[in-house]
Amino acid sequence: MGSEFERLAAEKYLMLTTFRKNGDRVGTAVWAGRDAGELTVWTERDSGKVKRIRNNGTVELTACDVRGKKTHGATITGTARVLDDAGTRRVRESIERKYGLVGKVTMFFSRLRGGSERTVGLAISVDG
Repeated sequence: MGSEFERLAAEKYLMLTTFRKNGDRVGTAVWAGRDAGELTVWTERDSGKVKRIRNNGTVELTACDVRGKKTHGATITGTARVLDDAGTRRVRESIERKYGLVGKVTMFFSRLRGGSERTVGLAISVDG
């Protein structure tokens, strides 16, 4: 794995920037895990970012704080894709591994609220 992938995978929060059809950028602070050489993100199935990724998988990633303010490092380009149910399960597991107890509790309450049907995993391949 490249050093940029390793750097991003180690961050607590990432700014995931997706693109509208007109090219406008939309950024969201996310938790990110790792699975099979890709960064993984878990989100609401009907979120805007899922719609934008289905239209255009190009994304940008940079380290940020919980509020989405860039903290350090370069912005990296990647390609995102929406995962199937098996892939989404792996994303949840990767989030639980990385974020420990907080990740496990978050995933538990997500499942109680119908998370299996309401959420979806994203896989992101980092360029370079």
